[in-house]
Amino acid sequence: MGFTGEIITVGLAPAWDVTIRAKGLDWGQHKQVDSVEIKPAGKALNICRALVLQGQSSIAAGLWGRQDFEQMMEFLRPRQGPLKVMMTVVDGKTRQNITVIDTLNNREIHLRSNSKLASRDALKELKIDLGTIVNKNSVCVFSGSMPGENFFGDVVAIIKTCQQSGAKIVLDTSGAALREIVKAGFIWLIKPNVQELGSLLGEQVADKPASLVKASRELLEKVEIVLISRGEKGAVTVTKKEAWQGRCIGRRKVLSTVGCGDYLLAGFLKGLKDSPDAGSALEVAIKVATAKAWGWAETKNWLEVQRKIKVQLSFIR
Repeated sequence: MGFTGEIITVGLAPAWDVTIRAKGLDWGQHKQVDSVEIKPAGKALNICRALVLQGQSSIAAGLWGRQDFEQMMEFLRPRQGPLKVMMTVVDGKTRQNITVIDTLNNREIHLRSNSKLASRDALKELKIDLGTIVNKNSVCVFSGSMPGENFFGDVVAIIKTCQQSGAKIVLDTSGAALREIVKAGFIWLIKPNVQELGSLLGEQVADKPASLVKASRELLEKVEIVLISRGEKGAVTVTKKEAWQGRCIGRRKVLSTVGCGDYLLAGFLKGLKDSPDAGSALEVAIKVATAKAWGWAETKNWLEVQRKIKVQLSFIR
């Protein structure tokens, strides 16, 4: 179940994350904001950032817009650590995703724009670039929004090429893209949330460990590992041999939920790289996701996170 090679994240619809914080927000107001943070992100790059927290090297691949590529690199250079950026630069500008957080009422809204970077030429170029990076020991993480249905065939072809090179394929997306790619049947790991799992199966799934395990086992003919994020309830992981649930013990103020699922996946991958045990990997995953939610990913080192965040882990029969 474990692996030894490089982790390569592939983002087909990357974004700049714009996070705005203010106290007490409502429609129609003119409000002084407390802070505005802008950083290159998207799920694939978030996973790389979470791996940096854990001291794990990775490669950030995928698409990025030519108009703001240097701006992205300028941001990442002093923060890269063991991260290598090997993106395919294509014509256009990378989209913005905006999160507005009302710190007084502890609520937030997420505003997402569509990515316009993908084209057949761009995806063809990406496929060629990945061919120079991916090898039989790689883990390729295709994460985030996918191009529209007209490009599903191109995306499946890219993923299949990586798999045929011997890489393990990780998929973290949703909707029709998730269904179509899983249907192809060469995925190693998927990371849906509860709602996405139900959508994938075409039925509502109760957010209870036993129900999640039962539902996930329907997918194990096409997927080797299912990792289900449950928000503040923690996560569940299911393989053909075992199933585990875990959650953080103890509570602190959640600063933001943005990116927590990406950090969960990054922690799980790091856990599997260090040990083939799914339960141990789940424990690491929950610690990393919790650190992101509490704001510790930016303020504490990995040794502190490991020591101070406690996880309750249990085997599901």
